[in-house]
Amino acid sequence: MPDSKLIIQMQQPDFYAHAVAEKIELVQTHASYVFLTGKFAYKLKKEVNFGFLDYSSLAKRKHCLITELRLNQKIAPELYLEVIPISDRDGGYVLADSQNIVEYALKMRQFPQANLFSNLLTAGKLSGDRFVELGKIVAQFHQDAETNDYIKSFGTVAQIQAAFTENYRQSEKYLGMVQTKEQFEATQAYSNRFFSERQDLFQARVKQQKIKECHGDLHLKNICLWRDKIQLFDRIEFNESFRFVDTMYDVAFTVMDLEAKQKPEFANAFLNSYLEHSGDWRGLLLLPLYLSRQAYVRAKVNSFLLDDPQINAADRQEAKQTAKDYYRQAYQYTQNQTGSLVLMSGLSGSGKSTIASYISRNQGAIQIRSDAVRKHLAGIPLEESGTDSIYSEEMTQKTYDRLAELGLILAQEGYTVILDAKYDRLTLRQQVISQSTAKNLPLKIIYCTAPESVLRDRLNQRQNDVSDATEDLIASQQANAEAFTPAEQAYLITIDTSRSDWMARLNGTLEDRETK
Repeated sequence: MPDSKLIIQMQQPDFYAHAVAEKIELVQTHASYVFLTGKFAYKLKKEVNFGFLDYSSLAKRKHCLITELRLNQKIAPELYLEVIPISDRDGGYVLADSQNIVEYALKMRQFPQANLFSNLLTAGKLSGDRFVELGKIVAQFHQDAETNDYIKSFGTVAQIQAAFTENYRQSEKYLGMVQTKEQFEATQAYSNRFFSERQDLFQARVKQQKIKECHGDLHLKNICLWRDKIQLFDRIEFNESFRFVDTMYDVAFTVMDLEAKQKPEFANAFLNSYLEHSGDWRGLLLLPLYLSRQAYVRAKVNSFLLDDPQINAADRQEAKQTAKDYYRQAYQYTQNQTGSLVLMSGLSGSGKSTIASYISRNQGAIQIRSDAVRKHLAGIPLEESGTDSIYSEEMTQKTYDRLAELGLILAQEGYTVILDAKYDRLTLRQQVISQSTAKNLPLKIIYCTAPESVLRDRLNQRQNDVSDATEDLIASQQANAEAFTPAEQAYLITIDTSRSDWMARLNGTLEDRETK
């Protein structure tokens, strides 16, 4: 491990050839030292071996720093600069000297720590729109991420389960200290059962090219704003099995972290945005497993800090409480949930997606927009306007078939699923109603209305939306819409979205329905 003399020297201004801040700040993790000098940050690896991470020799630390630089320059080239040697000269240490090298440091461009998403969230400076943007960015990152036969080999049940087993083994020593025996056994039993009973899911993900060179540690401390641009950084370099993973593994880290910080509405905004842009709604079948895994990893990492003699008493106590919270969260993700379905209905511009988004963020629901499903089926970008061919009767039926398929599958897995489409025809509604009834899934239909003048204004003002609807469609939609049957009235909630009190009326109606 870099000796204490080097750590002290790297906190002195004269160690650096450039101007530094008045006080150099040292930030420690279980595996690294990071020196914040003002304009630049320098990272050293600790001489540790946790099994899943091995920095026990200078050669291994150098290799990992070079790998970290290479991986992160792909996604954050402005932040990651170079790996620099540190030499021992006359009993002192010198940066960027190639003689008698004793350590290596990764040089990065420093950004204000206040710009970390974790700190922006605490300061109340992030909105749901930022997390919608983040979902789009992560979806694009995953689309561009590399995969090949070697990377896909990490998607087998044996490979994935081995990492889970290692987590449980490494955390057993903390039983009774930061985790109860009951939580430990229940969490482990859940994942073991999942691997045993759902091997087909993992095989399908490999075939679908969903095992990629991902980020591996995508929580809020590894996301920042740099020049008002969302930046992902600090990809996992030390363990291929943590980086060659299912794309849902990355998504789970961000969702878990937001929920741990009591921001479920932001977690929902991020998740729904990611799903819409990636089209990977089936990935939700694996999400609870990875949510539990990521919470467990954060618990384990905080547990390790309890063994670090260089961590002060206050930080150790904070780590202990944090570990307890994460172990509890990991356990909670393993508990069964009751799913349900919501059908949106109404003309274009009637506010269906606004209502669906509001419900999803307040109830943690999955919102699936027909416009997004249609474009994914057609193989065109969401931002691209569709041609007449994607609005044919055949493509419309395929779109609603996929909506019904996804909605029913996910609701049976315990998700509340909002199918956000016009559902203006009886046959399309009955396709979902009959199957949800057969599977005993709770169902609501939310019919959105507004005066025609409001519909036209909304459609004329719509920009940067996945929907291609324009005001000239209103007349044909009105003519083709089929009234709700007496049987459908039992599921129906009608909301005039032009009213200023639509939100209160919706909440009251939903609450009333829940009590019946």
